[in-house]
Amino acid sequence: MTNYWLMKTEPTTFSIDDLAADPDQTTCWEGVRNYQARNLLRDDFCVGDRVLFYHSACKEPAVVGTATVVRAGYPDSHAFDPRSKYFDQKSSPDNPTWFMVDIKLDEKLESPVTLKSMRERAGLKGMVLLQKGSRLSVQPVKKKEFDTVLKMANG
Repeated sequence: MTNYWLMKTEPTTFSIDDLAADPDQTTCWEGVRNYQARNLLRDDFCVGDRVLFYHSACKEPAVVGTATVVRAGYPDSHAFDPRSKYFDQKSSPDNPTWFMVDIKLDEKLESPVTLKSMRERAGLKGMVLLQKGSRLSVQPVKKKEFDTVLKMANG
């Protein structure tokens, strides 16, 4: 069974264009430091799951593309590297605290689907992203919501 997700990133940190520029158009989704999001990455993400790639903390937050999970949850090695901004001295290869997944670009949307337009769409009212206080960088999406966002992108 395919799961559906929304993954937030700040475009000044890592954008859809950065993913598209990678020779394999693939990246690890490292640096998640929230326990609830970590649990999703560790336990619930599966190879083949679909992802809405979302730019946050920018002038116009929006879904800007889609990706597919190509490697399920595995220990975030950045947590073991003292030079990394994601270093966590309590995490070790023998007892990892943090996890990541790998995603591969499917497509960059020609027409990004803005947060504002999603808020105005009746069929998306229950979407986790649109709930008050929703701040998780990794969050589940229902298939119907995923499909609705893609329909919005395609006019």
